[in-house]
Amino acid sequence: MNEIPLLPSARLRGPRIRANFESMSYTFYVNLIQRCIGRRLLRPGKQLHARLILSYTKPDNFLASKLMAFYSKTHQLSYAYHVFDQISHKNTFAFNALLIAYAAHSRHREVLKLFALCLSGTGRGEGWDLLDVKPDSYTLSCVLKSMSEVGLDGPVISARIHCYVIKNGHDWDVFVGNGLVTCYSRCDDLTSAKALFDEMPNKDRVTWNSMLAGYSQGGCSEECKDLFRSMLSSGGIKPDGLTFVSVLHSCADSLDLVFGMEVHQLILDQQVEMDLSLCNSILSVYAKCGSLDYAREIFDEMTEKDEITYGTMVSSYVVHGYVDEAMKIFREMEKPGMSVWNAVISGLVQRNQYDNVLDLAREMQTSGLKPNCVTLSSILPAISQVSNLNIAKEMHAYAMKINSFENIYVITAMIDAYAKLGFLRGAQKVFNRAKDRSVIVWTAIISAYAAHGDAKVALTLFYEMLCTNTKPDAVTFTAVLSACAHAGLVDKAWEIFHLELPNYGVEPLPNHYACVVSSLCRAGRLSDAMDFANKIPKGPSAQVWGALLMGASECGDVELAEFVSSRVFELEPENPTNYIVMANLYSKAGRWDEAEKVRDQLKNIGFKKVAGRSRIETLKGLQNFVSLDTSRNSAQMHYYTS
Repeated sequence: MNEIPLLPSARLRGPRIRANFESMSYTFYVNLIQRCIGRRLLRPGKQLHARLILSYTKPDNFLASKLMAFYSKTHQLSYAYHVFDQISHKNTFAFNALLIAYAAHSRHREVLKLFALCLSGTGRGEGWDLLDVKPDSYTLSCVLKSMSEVGLDGPVISARIHCYVIKNGHDWDVFVGNGLVTCYSRCDDLTSAKALFDEMPNKDRVTWNSMLAGYSQGGCSEECKDLFRSMLSSGGIKPDGLTFVSVLHSCADSLDLVFGMEVHQLILDQQVEMDLSLCNSILSVYAKCGSLDYAREIFDEMTEKDEITYGTMVSSYVVHGYVDEAMKIFREMEKPGMSVWNAVISGLVQRNQYDNVLDLAREMQTSGLKPNCVTLSSILPAISQVSNLNIAKEMHAYAMKINSFENIYVITAMIDAYAKLGFLRGAQKVFNRAKDRSVIVWTAIISAYAAHGDAKVALTLFYEMLCTNTKPDAVTFTAVLSACAHAGLVDKAWEIFHLELPNYGVEPLPNHYACVVSSLCRAGRLSDAMDFANKIPKGPSAQVWGALLMGASECGDVELAEFVSSRVFELEPENPTNYIVMANLYSKAGRWDEAEKVRDQLKNIGFKKVAGRSRIETLKGLQNFVSLDTSRNSAQMHYYTS
């Protein structure tokens, strides 16, 4: 039945229509609308509504609620709003129907706006009388769901709603409690969420799942696993698929393969329905924990796969060094989505396969997909490694075109790329255009100048950052102290280390100590550097000993270098840099036998010197040249003798 035929009375007018309508059973009329809702019959439903209008009858709250539900199901929200507007005396039941309609269509901000009007009681701006509308548990559940989706103003608003809940006696309602737990969790206030969870007298499966999801999504993996154990030991509520998804996510994040396998076995024992989300979660545990053979077995057995499935396998293979296997799975996909492309590109960057990254980015564009912010922040580090300033500028122009310069990861990647390519002016321009100058952005530009040895500008930017009330972090102080070390600014490094770090509550890290030692060595104060290193609370780290070794080498102090090298070789036996520094120092001192012994040690650890490589941009693109490479026809054009 696609239509409800109009009765003859539909052609009538005036009192006869009204009499005809009144003769119809009210319950029968409601049932007809309910049937239109169930079958989503738009035209017949509108015909029924038209009968009401023609009969000069305004629906009461119950009938209006049915009409609003009908218009919500048929995606006619403006009509639902109009129906509510026409109710003479609005009550809570009809108001809840309107909230549910808006929430069902993800119009969460409108839900919150309507709730604010309800609390005012007057419906200002809409001409409504909402004095009889008293928010109940259904109202609050709907509002809390919208707040969770929007994340409005953080935990402050959540706390206010919580106060309202307690004041009006709704804290006993498990649905309202579940909404509050989710809301606090989404606002990253897990402490309040757990406090409320513990106070709730009645908990259902949704309560447990809400708290578990909060811990899992908030990165509190251990707390999530402990709460899951408590759920099992309580014995009252049986976990479902959503429960296991949260726990498995925490197992994957914490690389806890053993507990992940226990959870997997529990899923099999309880014969939980295996939907795609749960299968992906199980796959993620084995893949991220490095059990790739078992992960591949699960992957091959899955009858349904999505982008998350492929992305998990691809990224895990790349991270663990199996690039060829990752590319095989990637090539199996008919039309990879953006997330899979980004996973492959990011993985290749992590494995230092920079040339392949650029080729893959071009292939991605050829397939019809446009790089997004995630893609750009992955590609830019590769561009600096292949030393191609023109491509960096092209990426800069593209980032501006798609308005991605509000993304701090793109901004910092762009600053870093320009700095490594020697284009400091470009890095400064990117920084100047940044609207949101977070500590990450400030640190990126300070690091850029520090890497180029311009301590004056780096320090100026550092103090400018402090004037904007941006709190520096440990990485910021590493950049500033590194600039002081490069320039040999001992006094400034000493001041920042002993005054600024404590002022901002930053605990000194090994690289902070190493920078101070390096600055002392650059100033020729080796004895002071040694005294400073010996006073480090937990003892000198490998970085500190390495800085001392470099300083002793630059000053030609063989005796100190021998003492330091004995320590650093113990801490970093496979770091070739330390052996090279020591061998070169012996050679400069004319102690050839000792130099040869150190080089023999270097050979014993399996270190092979990598041939020098250069990139030259020609009309045919970038050309790679290994040291003394004469294999190319144009080689003679690029070599010269002095």
